Amino acid sequence: MVPTDTTWGFFEFLTLLGSLALFLYGMKIMSDGLQQAAGNGLRNFLGMMTSNTFKGLLTGLCITAIIQSSSVTTVMVVSFVNAGLLSLAQSVGVIMGANIGTTATAWIIDFLGFKANISVYMLPLIGIGTPFLFFKSVQLKGLGNTLIGFALLFIGLGYLKQSVPVVTADSGIIRFFTSINDIPGFSTLIFVFFGALLTVIIQSSSATIALTMTVMASGMISFEMGAAMVLGENIGTTITATIASLVGNVHARRAARIHTIFNTIGVVWVLLIFPYFIKLVAHLTTLIDGGNPLLQPDVYGSTGLAVLHTLFNVTNTLILIWFTPLLVKIAVNTVKTKGKKDEQYKLEYIGIHQKLVPNLSIVEAKKELIKFGDIAGRMTEFTRKLLMETESKERNRIIDRIQKYERITDEVK
Repeated sequence: MVPTDTTWGFFEFLTLLGSLALFLYGMKIMSDGLQQAAGNGLRNFLGMMTSNTFKGLLTGLCITAIIQSSSVTTVMVVSFVNAGLLSLAQSVGVIMGANIGTTATAWIIDFLGFKANISVYMLPLIGIGTPFLFFKSVQLKGLGNTLIGFALLFIGLGYLKQSVPVVTADSGIIRFFTSINDIPGFSTLIFVFFGALLTVIIQSSSATIALTMTVMASGMISFEMGAAMVLGENIGTTITATIASLVGNVHARRAARIHTIFNTIGVVWVLLIFPYFIKLVAHLTTLIDGGNPLLQPDVYGSTGLAVLHTLFNVTNTLILIWFTPLLVKIAVNTVKTKGKKDEQYKLEYIGIHQKLVPNLSIVEAKKELIKFGDIAGRMTEFTRKLLMETESKERNRIIDRIQKYERITDEVK
């Protein structure tokens, strides 16, 4: 039985949370499986195709479209910057491309989750994918996880649509949202903030967009509210890379800062022209789907949000890609470093411990060993000077330097 807002209680709330959790779990399994199936190819591709911003953009777009997660791509970029394999300027293009690539997810959710009924095929898909998990080949196991994750994702989306309460025009929640929507400008900012907060909590912009589409299909919110939430979700999704960069070096933190600046600037300029932007989205949606999401958000709203998400990220990229040097300069100026000497008491390259790029740890370890060898080389040079020095004051100064570097090598962590 589909709940209404009069019968919807704590159990129905837990059902909604469980549905969302199943959607998220399916997305994670599918993303991990796609990475396993692709092997090292994606990481090698990322390393080769970033010689300039435009190649980086294409690389980020392709990788994100394949693995269906911009968060994975941006964390991968942060890891590469942390290891010194990508410069900040190179990372900008990949981050922009990842933002465009992730829009494919919204279209997949819209078509397969709201337009087509594929739920009947999901259990057979799990049956097809399960035998692949018992093969020794990592790629075949990845294929199995991809099929199972894909099925769980849409099973979760199906339960999510059922668990959202059906509301009427005179219900309390509709009156509440209507009262908020009556405040010009301020209401839009409220829903932008709500979309960002929801994405920070859920840690998946795709899941938040799916939830927004579902709530809109139930008639709970208008298209303008949903559009504002999607803009907020583009800000909230930057938190994943920011968290990953906290244990990295200053270059990794700057790469994450560029991601935040890029998305935030995009949301700001869209908010300045929000009424006109929404009308453009509505017009494009009418051309694509044959209906106006402003008039029928429950029918055409999901397609409208997919159009908005794509238009926002593509337009923002086309505008800001020409300001790559400025974005890098802002990141450098806002994320300060105290210099190399202040970073010597900790591991400079190793730090982003996550399962997304395990073989990158080898590269990070090599760079850390090179740095450690450089410190040891300085100690050896000071030791030679000490053996040749006869003046006591200078000998004491050299001894202090040797002791300092010895502490550095002992305390590195």
